[in-house]
Amino acid sequence: MSDELWSLIEPLLPEPPPKQVEGRPRVPDRQALCGILFVLHTGIQWEYLPQELGFGSGMTCWRRLAAWNEAGVWDQLLLNKLRSKNQLDWSRAVIDSSHVRAARRGPKADPARSTVRDRAASTTSSSTGRGSRSQCR
Repeated sequence: MSDELWSLIEPLLPEPPPKQVEGRPRVPDRQALCGILFVLHTGIQWEYLPQELGFGSGMTCWRRLAAWNEAGVWDQLLLNKLRSKNQLDWSRAVIDSSHVRAARRGPKADPARSTVRDRAASTTSSSTGRGSRSQCR
């Protein structure tokens, strides 16, 4: 990864949480990002990220990607890039309810009523309690 790309992303990354227990040292963010980019570029599964490349485990990279996504790093990176090039035109922005979560739930719906008049005959049991036997001998 180029120093230019890293200089754009590094300030957007959240501070790592304090370590709760002793163990392995944390994989540096730049190495984890390289692992994330490697997986996204090659299309391999996270679990098959080669340890020899020094990016940390696939699970480490996946967790870091999820944490950074939750922190809004990628949205902020895109917005910063567009702002710097004066390419944001908010007059053409659209918010669609399929992409924006509703603040509250609506009223609970009543259960749907059946449109069938009578129950259908069972195909797995007999009303006499005994199955009929074939008359073939």
